[in-house]
Amino acid sequence: MNVLLPENATMRVSDHVYVIMGFPNVGVVVGSKATLVVDTGMGPRNGAVAAGEAAKLAKNPLLYLTTTHYHPEHASGEGGFPPNTILIRPAIQQKELEQNGATAVERFSASPQNAELLRGVKFRTPDITFDKEATLDLGGISVQLSWMGPAHTLGDEIIYVEPDKTLLPGDIVQNKMLPNLSGPDASLNSWIDILSRLKTLQVRYVVPDHGALGDGSLVDQEYNFLVDLKTRALELKRQGKSAEEAGATILAEFKTKYPAWPNLNNLPNLVGHIYSENP
Repeated sequence: MNVLLPENATMRVSDHVYVIMGFPNVGVVVGSKATLVVDTGMGPRNGAVAAGEAAKLAKNPLLYLTTTHYHPEHASGEGGFPPNTILIRPAIQQKELEQNGATAVERFSASPQNAELLRGVKFRTPDITFDKEATLDLGGISVQLSWMGPAHTLGDEIIYVEPDKTLLPGDIVQNKMLPNLSGPDASLNSWIDILSRLKTLQVRYVVPDHGALGDGSLVDQEYNFLVDLKTRALELKRQGKSAEEAGATILAEFKTKYPAWPNLNNLPNLVGHIYSENP
C-alpha cells in the first residue's frame, strides 16, 4: 500500500469540492474567503502535500483543517500545514486523540515506511472545538461539521458541503467495504443510526476516506447492507445460535447475496459486535 499522497493529481468532485486520492482520500473545499482541508495523510510529509495542493486551488490564504477521526493517516499530518492553519474538530474526537493518538502512532509505526513518516509526530491543540455541530462559511459556500455519535471510532466527524450536496463521511460511508469497528467505543448500532440520518440529506456526491468515490446511493447501499446484516444476526440469535455459528452462516449467505462486495471475511467479527451490542 502506497501511503504517500500524490502531487498534482487533485480531482474535482463538485463545484467547490476536490479530492486527493490516496491513503486516505483527502478532501479540499474551496470558497471565496477560505479553504477547508479534510484529513492530513500520514505524518507531516503528507500533510505538506495536502496543504500544498489546497494552496494551488485556494482563492484566499485563509486555511482551515479538520480531521474525520484520530487515526494516524487522518490526523498525524497536521504538522505539515502552515502554522496559521485553523484546526477545528469535535471536542470528543480531540479527547480521543489525546487518550489514544500516541498509541495509534506507535501501532502504525510497525511498518518501516510509516515509522519514517510518523517519526517525531506531535499533535497540537485545536483552535476550535465543538460539541455536535459547527458551520464554516468559506465564502459563498457553507460547510456543516457534525459529530453524530460513535461508529468507526468514538469521535467520527461528518462533513457536508451544503450547496454541492457533497458528503465527506470519513469511514462511515464507503463503497462496498465492510465497517471497521475500531476500539471499545465503536458501535454498529450507532453507525446504522447515523446512516439513517444521512439518508435524509439527499446527498449527490460521496467522498469516502478510503476506496472509490460514488454518488448518494452509497449511503443507501451501506445502510441497507448493515440493516440486513443486523436483522439476520439477531434472527439467528433468537434461534439460539452462538455468535460463532451465526457468523459462519451469515458469511456463507452474504457471499452469495452480495457478490459485488469484494471482501466479506470480517463479517463474523461484525456479527460478534451485533451480539454484544444487542444482549
